[in-house]
Amino acid sequence: MPDSSTPETSSETGAETTRGAAVDVAGEVVELCRELIRIDTSNYGGGEGPGERKAAEHVAGLLDEVGIAAEVVETRPGRANVLARWGGSGTPATTERGALLLHGHLDVVPAAAEDWQVHPFSGEVQDGYVWGRGAVDMKDFDAMLLSVVRARQRAGRVPEREVVLCFTADEEAGGHEGAQLLVEDHAEWFDGCTEAVGEVGGFSTTIRGRRLYLIEAAEKGMAWMRLSARGRAGHGSMLNDDNAVTRLAAAVARIGAHDWPVRLTPTMRTLLATVGELAGVEATPENAPALVEEFGGAARMLGAVLRNSTNPTMLEAGYKVNVIPTDATAHVDGRFLPGFEDEFFATLAELTGEGIDIDFVSNQPPWETPYDGALVDAMTRSLLAVDPGALVAPYLMSGGTDAKHFTKLGMRSYGFAPLRLPDDLDFTALFHGVDERVPVDALEFGARVMDRFLDQV
Repeated sequence: MPDSSTPETSSETGAETTRGAAVDVAGEVVELCRELIRIDTSNYGGGEGPGERKAAEHVAGLLDEVGIAAEVVETRPGRANVLARWGGSGTPATTERGALLLHGHLDVVPAAAEDWQVHPFSGEVQDGYVWGRGAVDMKDFDAMLLSVVRARQRAGRVPEREVVLCFTADEEAGGHEGAQLLVEDHAEWFDGCTEAVGEVGGFSTTIRGRRLYLIEAAEKGMAWMRLSARGRAGHGSMLNDDNAVTRLAAAVARIGAHDWPVRLTPTMRTLLATVGELAGVEATPENAPALVEEFGGAARMLGAVLRNSTNPTMLEAGYKVNVIPTDATAHVDGRFLPGFEDEFFATLAELTGEGIDIDFVSNQPPWETPYDGALVDAMTRSLLAVDPGALVAPYLMSGGTDAKHFTKLGMRSYGFAPLRLPDDLDFTALFHGVDERVPVDALEFGARVMDRFLDQV
């Protein structure tokens, strides 16, 4: 017989019985996700967009409703974040572990309604999916977290370890007006936090018939750069050996065409070893690209974390066809692997050459957390309890999340927003893509897994 204080769970329904009361931790997750999607929090960058205030007030109200005191913190006008402390028994064991930060962002990238099958801010349920901007990035995780926290709070199942709940602004523009300012100006909220869990991890992919869940344990660094060249203005019909456009174009072409070498970080060595075992080969830098191809559509993301990368994205020069301009500019999205920063910037300087100035729109370091310890064990056990027979491994994220800011405070960080996905769903294509959607049963699965996770942290 189980102890009377231990919840009994049906892994299929998520309904738990605690002290005689039924607790469905997934009961609200779909509706909460739809509600959040319907609140337009599009972030156009540069401070443009409706902001997150309306969504933040909605989230704070959901927490306040169940007795969790939440505070809305504006880091800039309209850029609103939600912070709350929850749980904590104060016992020596829990105090030694420190607090756990659970964070998700409230903003989304813009969406053009005319390109979608359904309106991107409708939160419509269709064909077993919740559709809308933010369905996978990342209002799905916000909804999972809120559904589980609210259900547990109502049932008195408060975690023994103190948890800081944080819903942030501006992540889609680098977090400079969200998590960065929280860390710089409101660090007291994170006092005692030793570990953090956020987005883009815990989702499944299928390799050779085996379901494999990927937990984010590292991120590439981000160098968004503005390249500028200055030359001698003149008439387009005359000779000119000091043409800013020519100099800039040559540099951009070199940067964009550079073939960066394969470099494996500890996280990717662990992941590729898992894939190599399924494929019956030993993982090496030489066969790493072939092993990544085993991931199908997800290879577009995982292939990008085998090497540094530089992608030119914007060009601007001139104002008339027969006028050679004085100035020309370009923007480049650079991403660099943990441990290979020096190689990245030294190579970039060689490729750029003389006469080009580089300014950083955003320059954020990479991070990599060792894939070990009690928190990793808790994530693994919670997944396998609901999906026995699956595999779990770490991966390196090609993009950036708010973890870049929270790791500055010394937290071990992971991405864990669990989703069991259909084998034929090209999941990574949905991030910032058209017709973004998340399976209803994946949302419910994620809530059940997060509930088990909170029992073990």
